[in-house]
Amino acid sequence: MKISVLSLFPEAFTGFLNTSMVARALQKGALDVKLDDIRTYSRDKHHQTDDYPYGGFAGMVATPQPLWDAIKANLKEGPAPVIYFTPQGRRLSQKILLDYATEAHVILICGHYKEIDQRIRRLAVSDEISLGDFVLSGGELAAQVFIDGVARLQTGVLSDITSAHSDSFYHGMLGFPCYTRPEVFMGQTVPEVLRGGNHGKIEEWANAQAKLLTKTRRPDLL
Repeated sequence: MKISVLSLFPEAFTGFLNTSMVARALQKGALDVKLDDIRTYSRDKHHQTDDYPYGGFAGMVATPQPLWDAIKANLKEGPAPVIYFTPQGRRLSQKILLDYATEAHVILICGHYKEIDQRIRRLAVSDEISLGDFVLSGGELAAQVFIDGVARLQTGVLSDITSAHSDSFYHGMLGFPCYTRPEVFMGQTVPEVLRGGNHGKIEEWANAQAKLLTKTRRPDLL
């Protein structure tokens, strides 16, 4: 899977791409991430990428030309959905990550300033995604969340892909509680059913716990 990241601050991804599952995905060739600096596409002599908004509103708006040229340049490498991270987008979910994890190429726009010019959203953006009901300084963190989410779904990245199948939201519910050794810690004991070795009962317990946790904390999922 190839991911083209359009950002004014590509250096924000340096440590991220060299850590944990994302680094493993890159090393195995399951993921190819290209960082493209939007500023290099500016035709302004000062490489400016923002301007004052029409209407006299506060803040600055990302100018359309650098973004337009950056998107066109990356589309030359093959057709791809263009995702813009914005609080106005649909809420990121495991289903969205699963859908995009099968794409051959995805282009991510990391916005800055108050907004990007609306015409780019109309002409080039195919999907708008939000992390939640809050505002960040830019789209880099959102892009990293997206990349991490799809990276672990690529073939060969996780040592055991079935682990992902029991994650929260994979089957529309929260995940079940997990335990490891020691059997007793601070007076708390691992549930007997998990120590019994009866896989049928263990699966029933896991499903029941997941449903209970979902009903208690995220009833909207049921």
